[in-house]
Amino acid sequence: MLSGEGAPARVVDAWRAGRFELVTSGEQIDELKRAAQYEKIRVYASRPAVGRLVTSLRSAQILLTRLPRSGASPDPGDDFLLAMCVAAEAHYLVTGDNALLSLGQVARTRIVTPRRFAAILAG
Repeated sequence: MLSGEGAPARVVDAWRAGRFELVTSGEQIDELKRAAQYEKIRVYASRPAVGRLVTSLRSAQILLTRLPRSGASPDPGDDFLLAMCVAAEAHYLVTGDNALLSLGQVARTRIVTPRRFAAILAG
């Protein structure tokens, strides 16, 4: 997503082009900033790239502030993502997290990989 290449980058480009509405939250932005500190992520993303993405996310069309917990995530640390989907009645949750992908769907939200979502957008 941060490297400018591959399916995640195509999804970000489509969002920036206004092809879909993005739902995010302060909690998700905080998670992105935290994850960007991991060595395996820093190899792909410079601090300025992370900063630009965070700034972009803060201007998302739908920025949720209070999230009820769903309790449906295999990883309690990811529960806020499912709560965002339910609260926003999102059509898709795009993730590379295998535990979330294994759920397939939560409420009306389909859980798909960036590659699958990029294909849907190209569709």
